[in-house]
Amino acid sequence: MVPLDILYINLNSIEEGLQLTIEGRQSGTLFCPSDADVNGEAQYQMVEGFTYDYEFSDPRFHFTKSKIVHPHLRRKNFGSVSPNIYVGTLEIPVFKEGEEVSQSVTFEVRSVKATYRDDYRDMLELITENCTDLLMHANSPVVQNFEPDFANDTQTLYQRFVFVKSIIANDEFSEAIHRIVSSPVTQWKEKLEQKDIHNIRRFNNSHIKQLVTGTNRFKISDDHFLRNYGLSSLPDKIISGRKIDSVDTPENRFVKFALETFVSFCSDIITKSKPESRLYNESSQLEKKLESFLQHSMFRKISHPELLKLNSPILQRKEGYREILRVWLMFDLAAKLVWKGGDDVYKGGKKDIATLYEYWLFFRLLNLFKGIFNIEPKDISELIKETSDGLNLQLKQGRHTALCGTYITNSRRLKIRFNYNRTFSGHADYPKSGSWTTRMRPDYTLSIWPDGISETEAELEELIVHIHFDAKYKVGNLAYLLEEKSDEELVEEKKDAQQGIYKNGDLLKMHAYKDAIRRTGGAYVLYPGSKTCNRTGFHEIIPGLGAFPIHPSKTDDGINELKSFILAVIEHFSNRASQREKIAYRVFDIYRKKPLKEDEIKEPLPEPYGSNRNLIPDDTFVLVGFYMKDKLDWILRKGLYNVRAGSNRGSLRLGPKEAGAKFLLLHSHGETKTGLILRIIEAGPRIFSKKDLVKLGYPVKNKNEVLDESSGRYYLVYKIEPVAEVELINQIWDITKLNGYRSGSGSGLPFAVTLAELMRARIK
Repeated sequence: MVPLDILYINLNSIEEGLQLTIEGRQSGTLFCPSDADVNGEAQYQMVEGFTYDYEFSDPRFHFTKSKIVHPHLRRKNFGSVSPNIYVGTLEIPVFKEGEEVSQSVTFEVRSVKATYRDDYRDMLELITENCTDLLMHANSPVVQNFEPDFANDTQTLYQRFVFVKSIIANDEFSEAIHRIVSSPVTQWKEKLEQKDIHNIRRFNNSHIKQLVTGTNRFKISDDHFLRNYGLSSLPDKIISGRKIDSVDTPENRFVKFALETFVSFCSDIITKSKPESRLYNESSQLEKKLESFLQHSMFRKISHPELLKLNSPILQRKEGYREILRVWLMFDLAAKLVWKGGDDVYKGGKKDIATLYEYWLFFRLLNLFKGIFNIEPKDISELIKETSDGLNLQLKQGRHTALCGTYITNSRRLKIRFNYNRTFSGHADYPKSGSWTTRMRPDYTLSIWPDGISETEAELEELIVHIHFDAKYKVGNLAYLLEEKSDEELVEEKKDAQQGIYKNGDLLKMHAYKDAIRRTGGAYVLYPGSKTCNRTGFHEIIPGLGAFPIHPSKTDDGINELKSFILAVIEHFSNRASQREKIAYRVFDIYRKKPLKEDEIKEPLPEPYGSNRNLIPDDTFVLVGFYMKDKLDWILRKGLYNVRAGSNRGSLRLGPKEAGAKFLLLHSHGETKTGLILRIIEAGPRIFSKKDLVKLGYPVKNKNEVLDESSGRYYLVYKIEPVAEVELINQIWDITKLNGYRSGSGSGLPFAVTLAELMRARIK
């Protein structure tokens, strides 16, 4: 097929001598292939995404303005055609001086992908197979009334036809017929024929009866031994049977019946479609192909079936026959099926491969997740239900359907949910699910959360993870994901963005899903390419962004890489100490309460960097302790502060706050305002006996007091040093404003507060 730069189309059927010239602005984007009829396509072909200039030779003729046709403002017989992103038949009406003529100009808009014809057939076949398999399932809500009625719904005729065509007009079907005619099932049959009586070698009862009753007889001699049996003559010929190998078997009759049924279907479609339309041409082409099968000499020897023996082991097991049986079982269902999402693909004769790819991926992902998680798609039965216009496949943009169930790993039970076109509502207040900006609708969403709680509860407790996938049939390469951009490329990208051109739009969309939809663990492009990209946000497999190549194919569609990714995600969920689990809890813990005005801190605090990186005011604790004035010098000189341990009054009850305190605020008798703050430099206190303290020079009035059991023998000792943070030096705090402070005799009891609470008690 040689690409062209200019097409010259003769329109003599409209007006003698009228010619339409089409010129591509990009060289080599026009075609006039010889196999257009075979593929049910228009003869003159252009490529999606390009612009073409046209000119009528007669200025009285013109196209009218539309989304894809742009006539010249003054010379209407000139203009341009931009088919945009759709592929398929493009029918443009022709006008003469403002009046539409009876004939249009038809173009075929080809996809930029060289394999789009095969992609189209493969995707349709998988969709049809999944739909009809669902209908044939024992639990399906529709199990009868499969007779198609074409007269009642001509609008859906084309999509009904392509469903049927996808299961008949493919290589597997042709190969099945070839296997049958090459090695048909045969059976021995007795063929009756008249034979000369002298040529009969072995007589049976039928022959003996004919010796008496046969006609055209001749006399036998008087000494013939049969005279003893009362016979005076014998027939010249008798009817005798012989065994022959016949192809007229019940199984072959079924195959012929199936082919004739398919031909009849095509004939019905032809009578209901407009002449020379895409539907008319494609059904005529399929009819010819089926009739060529029936012209084989084998089928001339086969009679019509009186009974269909569908339980025949040959039909169910033998190669060739089992494929025809499967197609025939699918045929009635496919002929009846109406796809409410089909208008997105077939309306106006177009073949929107990109949209079809999105639907195809739904079934491919459904089968993948069904296999990985061993979950039967119970909810999928809602996809197909009986309606007034036929069996309705409810796969339409904006409606989500789901696979949902429990997956059991070695260490935990997980709830799995797979959604198509799930809508995440916008402006939802935290902690509700959804997007915090605007409504978003990824093509596919896989949600995972622990078993034992509902999805709503999992959202509220930050226990659910959503992984989004978007189908991108048009993506040619993933340079914007795989390669680092240069400064020049970034400048060029900015210029394009100012003109509304976003080369990295798919990447931006993935970021939008990841950043706007709450509890999203990753967002990934699925495209029919060859390169995989999986960028992780931190150290674990999620959160992340990337792309996986999945292309329509019956042998290797590349989905194994995505399968490996999903298995790695499940393995990640088995790790109960993952960073993602920790982050999820921190987010839940931090955001579960709305901050109050009185909780604000606008006081000077050390900046959280270096050794103070973990200085979060609400998570940093200050131990408020009492000291005797005669012991202050020893405390500051030795860098040790002790509080009593034990059960007696005045002892420190050691809890997480007290053990993890980072600062120490000291006060003495009658002192409610203090600025004596020190840093605790060890992770928790050590236990000292009183003897240990005395050895360190701890001031006591009487050395014998050391042996006094009643005065407390053990102490919790904190190692301290002066604070270095200038924000805490020369500050005064009112300890009476702190929770835990007791007046009177209890004022010396130690207690712990957060740094945030302490700063709110600062005296300004």
